[in-house]
Amino acid sequence: MSSLFGARPTLSADDARQKAAQIKQEVEQQLALANAQELINKMNEKCFNACIVKPSGSLTPNDEACLMRCTDRFLEAFNLISAKYVQRVQRERDASSGASLLQ
Repeated sequence: MSSLFGARPTLSADDARQKAAQIKQEVEQQLALANAQELINKMNEKCFNACIVKPSGSLTPNDEACLMRCTDRFLEAFNLISAKYVQRVQRERDASSGASLLQ
């Protein structure tokens, strides 16, 4: 079928699947980047509010120590939650694939 701009190239089924997989991977990468940026923004906001009582031109040693502890705790919590979430998704995926095999 042709369009106003000429003949439209057709993709084989394999090419279409590869293109769809490539697009899906690119979207997943963009989502991961957005999630990482959101994590950093939230961590900065929460740790700044918790640690910087009197903003000034420089950080005191107490401010630096507080920021280090805060970011460490924030990242540890994020890693723990992420690991548990991945385990849960994997269990659900395994359960659904097991259930589909029984049908």
